[in-house]
Amino acid sequence: MEKKQKKVVLFTTPSCKWCTTAKSHLKSHGIKFKIIDISKDHKAAKDCEQHGCRGVPVYLIGSQWICGFDQKKVEKLLNI
Repeated sequence: MEKKQKKVVLFTTPSCKWCTTAKSHLKSHGIKFKIIDISKDHKAAKDCEQHGCRGVPVYLIGSQWICGFDQKKVEKLLNI
């Protein structure tokens, strides 16, 4: 039986080059994820700030917040 993937949300802004890298990285591993543009969603931007994140990309994997593009941490959490 296939193990269920943790829920992944990626908080981004349109002009962020690291956000593009983060999206490509997730896609290359077949990870499904939801994108939230924090330049349009101010509540989401506040949520990121409350978890200590001052820039994008921000990952929410299950209940774990990751500030910035941290490939090793993301791969460890998603077992990829």
